[in-house]
Amino acid sequence: MNFRKIMLKSGTGIILGKDENSNDYLMNDFKGKENVILHTVMPGSPFGVIDKLKPTKQEVYEAGIFVARYSQYWRDNKKDVKVSVFTGKDAAKENGMKPGLWQIKKSKMITIKKEDIIKIEKENKKENKKFLLVMRAARHCKLR
Repeated sequence: MNFRKIMLKSGTGIILGKDENSNDYLMNDFKGKENVILHTVMPGSPFGVIDKLKPTKQEVYEAGIFVARYSQYWRDNKKDVKVSVFTGKDAAKENGMKPGLWQIKKSKMITIKKEDIIKIEKENKKENKKFLLVMRAARHCKLR
């Protein structure tokens, strides 16, 4: 199964599904657990799991930025994105539910600001450019 694995500024990791099947796999792995999970209020986003049992508010918000960044709502609207925050204990899947669809018993909602998503996108572009430059330089170096 393919996932996005992202390191927050604090060093805490988050895992994001890439499609409905990886979302299901991820949610099945964390249902019933106390890990914080995020998903946009609107359908069409990755589920994001914070790899820390008691994340700070800043870590939750930053993880929300990445969940929002990879959502269909962001892709289509480029506006602030509402994200649900819950734990694996609040997630359930009933027989017959479509892949990627989960029932959430209770959640909190946070709003991820458009400016914060744009900032992350710009930072990612800079990091990708640096990586490409290093890879190009490595191809031209001769090992002795």
